[in-house]
Parts: sequence; structure tokens; C-alpha cells
Amino acid sequence: MNPPFALLPITEPTLLLDELKCKKNIERMVQKAAKHNLIFRPHFKTHQSKHIAGWFRKKGVNKITVSSLKMARYFAKDGWDDITVAFPVNMLEIDTIRQLAGKIKLNLLVESLESVTFLSKNLTSTVSIFIKIDIGYHRTGILPENTPLIDNILEEIKNSSTLKFAGFLGHAGHSYQAKNKQEIQNIHTTSIGMLQKLKERYKSIFPHLILSTGDTPTCSVMDEFTGTDEIRPGNFIFYDLTQWAIGACNFDDIAVVMACPIVAKHQSRNELIIYGGGVHFSKDHLVLKNGTKTIFGKVVSLTNSGWQGLNNDENYLSKLSQEHGTVTVERHIFDKYKVGDVIGIMPVHSCLTANLTKSYLTLDGKLIERL
Repeated sequence: MNPPFALLPITEPTLLLDELKCKKNIERMVQKAAKHNLIFRPHFKTHQSKHIAGWFRKKGVNKITVSSLKMARYFAKDGWDDITVAFPVNMLEIDTIRQLAGKIKLNLLVESLESVTFLSKNLTSTVSIFIKIDIGYHRTGILPENTPLIDNILEEIKNSSTLKFAGFLGHAGHSYQAKNKQEIQNIHTTSIGMLQKLKERYKSIFPHLILSTGDTPTCSVMDEFTGTDEIRPGNFIFYDLTQWAIGACNFDDIAVVMACPIVAKHQSRNELIIYGGGVHFSKDHLVLKNGTKTIFGKVVSLTNSGWQGLNNDENYLSKLSQEHGTVTVERHIFDKYKVGDVIGIMPVHSCLTANLTKSYLTLDGKLIERL
């Protein structure tokens, strides 16, 4: 059961990438943003690859989101010159902030008066500032009703010669915990509503402020974006089992699969042991079968054109340790594989899996490096 398509020899966990699916995912989101007259600022934290970034550039994308200054520097060197760092300002990286601000249009997130004051005192080039609003995820951000704090931050920005207010930014990350499309729609509507109230309050003072939103589930499911100005989805480039489980994508939209060598078989338990553990997949998981089954990935059949799902939940990555993975399969699947074969596992969370593997192997055998 070794993969029949033209690959470099696979000797260790290798993340396979279907380039055609990736490009279709990009095209679909580009078209949606254009249809709704939205600024499209895709989040590059999922792929973190200059090569893949080029696929976006060919579709006219010229604004991007990243999750760290290191990532911003990586893409700035590749010619991207309008970058939002969607992570609260880390004062300890002020030297890097100064360097980037002197070369590109840099957009930063703040959620405290201390950060704004610090930036104002320590920057020599202009930086655009988004105020991060907590729109329900409860990870970071100012609660939208905390207008006294927002007023103080805006006053500090107005009095600064180096800071320019860009708008309010939110991330509805709790959409990843939705159970279905209706829950995703409810999260989207509620989140946009919170930000719209702030825009109404401050637009007379800052007429050009924008509202920036956009997690992959809401951007994939919704076809109504009234009230927002910019979307920043990231995971949609690859998708994964989490997005599939909540209805944000079809199974055939998922563009990555981990190819793992089989190192042992245990017939009494119908288990295959693979070289592929938590350090390759992460330990993100899904709970299926009404809470009775925890999976860390699903088995797919590697084919001439990539891979194919097995259309049930009985063949899955059931346990992970550091380097080992335990794959529980049906008997007829168990009998198809031998030690030394390579098996395909679709990941639960493509962002973390990609970050851990550090490169991609396309179905025509090209190795794509990443940050």
C-alpha cells in the first residue's frame, strides 16, 4: 500500500499537499471577498510559505495577516509590504517593530493603554493601530462595552505623531467549537453586531476606520457580510477535519494529508503503529459518535491522484505519544497494509500539523519549504 503517485521516497512523517485543491480554496475565497466588496487580508499563519504566498499574489492579493513579527519579517523580505500582525503588541520586540515600520505598512494590535503609550514613545516611523475587541472568544481583546478604556486609547493615538488609528479588529475563534452551520451563522451575526456598535460610536471622529473580522468557519459558511470591511481567514487554504466536522468545508476541500510509515501491526487489536506522533500532528482532537470516540486524524486511501476518504469513522488515529501513533482500523483495512508501507492520515488541525512538519511535498514530488 505504498503511494502510487510520483513522490520522493517517504521515510518519515511527510505532509502531502494537493496544490490544485489549495488553489481552488484560494480562488473561492478571493471571489467571495470581491463579491461582497471586502478587503481580503488572508492570514498566512497556516501555510507560512513564500512559495504558497505566490499563489495568492497571482490572484491579486496584496495585503496579508501574520501572527508574529518573525513571520512579518519573513514575508516582508519576499516583497509583501502591507502586513497586519494579528497578535497583541509585545513590547520586548520593539527593535523589530521599528525595523519593519521603517520598511513596510505595518499594522499592529493593541488592547491596553500601556502598549499604546509605549509605542508612541518608542517609534520613529508611522504604524497603523487596530484596537483588538473581544467578540466572544474570550482569549484577548477589550470587551466592546468597555468604552472608557477605548476612549483613553484613542485619545493617546490622536496625540501621537507616529500612530494612526486603523479600526477595530475581532477574531471569532469560538466558531471552531460550533456544532453546525447554524451555530457558525449565529456567531458571525453576533460578532459583527458588537463591532458595528463601536463603529457607529466612533465613526464621526474617525470616518475612515474599518472593521476587520474573519475566521475560516464564518468566512467559508456565510454569504452575508454587511457591517464588516475586511476578512482575514487563514485555515481555509488547507482546511482540516475540524472544519469538515462543523460544516465549514467539504471533505474533498481538505488539501493536506500526513503520509506516515507503518512500523508495527497488532492483529489482536486491529491496530497499526505508525511513525507519526504528537510532535508531528499535535494533540488536537475531535470527539465523534456522541462523545464516545476521540480521534486525532482519519485514515485515507492514497491514490494515483492523491487520496480518498474511507466514508466512515471506523479507521482513525486513536492515540498519540511523542513519536508513535496508534491507528485503529477495520479488519479488511488492517489486512491491506504491511510493516514498511506508508499510510495516509488526514489531520484534525492543519495549522498545527503544518507548523510541526516545516515543509510540504506536493503530489507531483515538489518539496515546498516554509518558515
